[in-house]
Formats: sequence, C-alpha cells, structure tokens
Amino acid sequence: MIFQKLKYSAIILLIFLGACREAVKEKPEVQKAVKQLDSTQLDANEPKEMEPLDNEEEEPFVLTEENAIDFFFNYQKGLPTTRVKLTTSLGSFTIELYDNVPYHKANFIYLTKQGYFNNTMFHRVVKDFIIQGGNADNKETAQKRREIGRYLLPPDTRKGYKHHRGTISMPSSEMDNPHMLASPYEFFIVVTTPGSYHLDGNYTPFGRVVEGMDIVDLINQQPVDDGDWPSKNIYIQKVEIVK
Repeated sequence: MIFQKLKYSAIILLIFLGACREAVKEKPEVQKAVKQLDSTQLDANEPKEMEPLDNEEEEPFVLTEENAIDFFFNYQKGLPTTRVKLTTSLGSFTIELYDNVPYHKANFIYLTKQGYFNNTMFHRVVKDFIIQGGNADNKETAQKRREIGRYLLPPDTRKGYKHHRGTISMPSSEMDNPHMLASPYEFFIVVTTPGSYHLDGNYTPFGRVVEGMDIVDLINQQPVDDGDWPSKNIYIQKVEIVK
C-alpha cells in the first residue's frame, strides 16, 4: 500500500517537473515575440526616410524661329492699350503702342516685362533723322539675348501707319534677311519733321511718342563718332509699363 502511494507520488512529481521544463522552454519564445513586437512598434513610430526629390529643374522657355509667332499670337490676346515709359540718362519719355500691330506690340511688352531694355543704350544717333536703342556693348545685354532667345518678327506694314515724327518702329535684322524681318531687340524713333516717309513699307511702325518728345530731340542732338555711336553713352536706365 505504501509502495503504491510512493509510485503515484513519483508519477505526479515527474509530471510537474515536465510541465516546468516546458514552461522554461516557452518563456524565451514569448520574450522573443515581445521583442519583435516592440521592434515593429518602434519602426512604425520612427520617421520614414523621404524619397529623394527630383532635382531636375524645368528647362527655361527660350524663343526660337519656330515658336516665336505662335507664342506672340497667344501672348497678345487681351493685352490692353499700352503706354510704356522709358527713363534714360538724359530724361524720360512715354510711348503708346498701337493695338493692331499685335506681334510687335506683344514683343515690346514681353521684352519690357523681362527687363531686357534696362541698362541698354541708344547706340545709334543720326542727326535730324532717328535715334536707335535696345543694344549695348556689354556682356549683360548679350546674356539677356541668349536667355530670351534668337528670333525675328515678320514685317507688318499694311496697317496704314507712316513714319511721322515721333513714330517708334522696328529695324530689320542685320542677318541675311531678304524679307526685311525685324530685329526684335531694337527700335528706332523718328525725329524728322514732318517725318521720314521713305521708310514706309520697309519697316513696321508699332507706336508713337506721346510725352517727352523734347527728350527724344535732346538725345538726337548729342555728339557722335563716325559710326553714329554717341560719344558719351546714353543709357536706357529703365523701361516700364505705365498703362
């Protein structure tokens, strides 16, 4: 009887010890699972690495022979009647641009808003005839032209405008140019009284001086060298839209 009780006690003890060993084996697995959970939570709370930004900048718009006409056709839509003030080293004057010469008007406004004319010069002065501006012998002007683009404008001479005194018109390009395409970066103003009508049909009038014609005359009176370049630089300091 005693032996039977000892036998049962031994069996119970063995079962208990076995259960303890299983518990010890399972404990590291539980700890491992907790560590894995904690690691997952930490990863979720850490800021995720940002995807690299696209550092490629959009290419700047440049005017060309192929896109200039389409560009100015769209640019001129809805442009109001416009006056532009030119401030020079000898004083200021204002021109009004003609509405029905759309490409030349749009071109002049576009270049004005791009700041192209600022710090250029009246580089050609022909006594009792014209003053011509929009160029300069500096790197800044050449750089501006490169950035804006290389293009020409077709003449628009059938609107009935003549080269009266005070007319602003656009010279033709000095490039190989049998069709008298206009150089978009330059302009000239007639000072002849009553006008220089031999220019009609060859160049495109696109506006007229409405204020400050005395300043235009003053510029035309400055001494020049043999190439009609003023002996002292006459700067176009600022060109701005005023209406």
